[in-house]
Amino acid sequence: MFLISSHPVKKSDLGFHGNLFGGKCLSWLDAAAAGFAMQLCDTPRMVTLLIDECFFEKPAKEGQLVKIYGTPKEVGNTSITIYMEARAHNVYTGIQTTVIKTNIKFVRIDEEGNPIPISERAKGRINKIIEGIVDIEDKTI
Repeated sequence: MFLISSHPVKKSDLGFHGNLFGGKCLSWLDAAAAGFAMQLCDTPRMVTLLIDECFFEKPAKEGQLVKIYGTPKEVGNTSITIYMEARAHNVYTGIQTTVIKTNIKFVRIDEEGNPIPISERAKGRINKIIEGIVDIEDKTI
């Protein structure tokens, strides 16, 4: 899993019961995954196609840091599926608890919104990351 982004939970992020509002967390997750998909696929033209079942395991509270992690799970001709997790990080203890996990699928599109293929170079690199052959930071492939 790769750390993609972090967000401090502020009072304005809370819902009725003092927990991080689910919609806010989903927004952070989708935005982080979109940027990750763009990075992996070497293109800014990636759009969200599907957010799989979302299971909110534990709440995040004000003052915690939400860390968003992801890893590519599958790459197709025009799409990539990324496994995503948001974790509440206690800044005092370093203990992390999973808030939500899901799979998000993105599609590469052209200027008119039609699906187009992800480059063979990007697909090859993504498959090597999935197989554990290379790390995401390895730009030599």
